[in-house]
Amino acid sequence: MRRMGRPGLLGLAARTAVVAGTASAVSGAMSGRQQRRAQDQYEQDQYRAAQQQAQIDTAAQAAAAHAAAQAPAAPAPASNPAPAFDLVGELQKLAALKDAGVLSDAESQAAKAKLLA
Repeated sequence: MRRMGRPGLLGLAARTAVVAGTASAVSGAMSGRQQRRAQDQYEQDQYRAAQQQAQIDTAAQAAAAHAAAQAPAAPAPASNPAPAFDLVGELQKLAALKDAGVLSDAESQAAKAKLLA
């Protein structure tokens, strides 16, 4: 004999389990789909960025080759050019040393004569 009306405790528990399972399955499928879409979008963005970088590199190489072809051959730089001697700077240093009292008049004159010789 079948009972009419509301379901019993066992029927209510079964119905709740079915609803919860369905909701969990739908939620899992939706989150999985969203993750796949996000991953696909990320991969597409990375591919576009790589393509743009490749275009930039190609353009830079072409520009460098064009500039090298257009530029006249520059003479080779001298190896270890002699440093320029700054006579004025050295004389100013001597004057500062004399003013500070480190050098006497005679020492200052001797150093100046040595620089000018």
